[in-house]
Amino acid sequence: MDKREEKRLLVKIAQMYYEEDMTQGAISKELGIYRTSVSRLLKKAREDGVVKITVSSDIDGAFELERQLEKLFGLKEVIIVPEKRDSTELDKKKVVAMAGAELLKRIIKDGDVVGCAWGSTMASLIGEFTNAGKKDAHFVPLVGGPGPMDTKHHVNRIVYNIAEDFGGTSYFIDAAAVVEKKETKDDIVQSHYFTKITDLWDNLTIAVVGIGNPNQSSNLVWAGFCGNREIEDLNQQGAIGDICSRFYDLDGNLIQSDLSDRTIAIELEKLKNIPYSIGIAESVEKAPSIIGGLRGGYINTLITTEETANEIIKIIEENGTLESMD
Repeated sequence: MDKREEKRLLVKIAQMYYEEDMTQGAISKELGIYRTSVSRLLKKAREDGVVKITVSSDIDGAFELERQLEKLFGLKEVIIVPEKRDSTELDKKKVVAMAGAELLKRIIKDGDVVGCAWGSTMASLIGEFTNAGKKDAHFVPLVGGPGPMDTKHHVNRIVYNIAEDFGGTSYFIDAAAVVEKKETKDDIVQSHYFTKITDLWDNLTIAVVGIGNPNQSSNLVWAGFCGNREIEDLNQQGAIGDICSRFYDLDGNLIQSDLSDRTIAIELEKLKNIPYSIGIAESVEKAPSIIGGLRGGYINTLITTEETANEIIKIIEENGTLESMD
């Protein structure tokens, strides 16, 4: 076949496939050539520039920002939700929760072990799993209960509701996230009933967590776990954020303290080795907390708002560290 005839065939096949929406099988039948030849010629049409494919990413500015953060931190996926200029704090939590629910509906499959943390953003997931599809999956808390706070934010309630929507099995932790004495924590985690929880933690495939900021009317103060002395101690050690009530600094280094010795929660190191460790968080104030969690490698998938994502980039640019961390 001479070059002109080859190019004519490439153009014809490309038009049939891309412009007329014909299948490769239909093209094969109409032109009397093998289907494998059609596939090869379509590939050659792209390589030779006969077909030029462009992906339109200018629907809004979030798509480029997602790619930038994915490359910067070596993440599996970033989902950035545009927000209205007059959005309230409740609106923002709800839109990131809705995006989180859509991701979970996409990735949860039979046999998965899904761990959940607690908090207001996590609680916003409840009610967002319509048409989830039934999955034979296991749902487990990653941290103890939130003490005397509003029960709608309780981790057991969150786990139960999500498991019900998927038709999966739920498990509970009958203990607070932070107890008064290390000995009490040791007794609980070493008990027979807790063995099932630790076994599930060891087999996690998906984790869904919020990200806290100890400098913002701390979740721990809010939940009644500790007072200003503990918060001051965390601040002196450079605590910038927490996941599952375990604190870390801006570089993602874990902070060991009396508080961490009394915490009933999964070790964050375990989150580094699972297929999906999803952080759902938003707000400009939480941007440093999110950066610390990303640098520590505790989450590989981030769901946030465009405002928060821009603040993350701004902080990194101002500190002269805008380079890939992969």
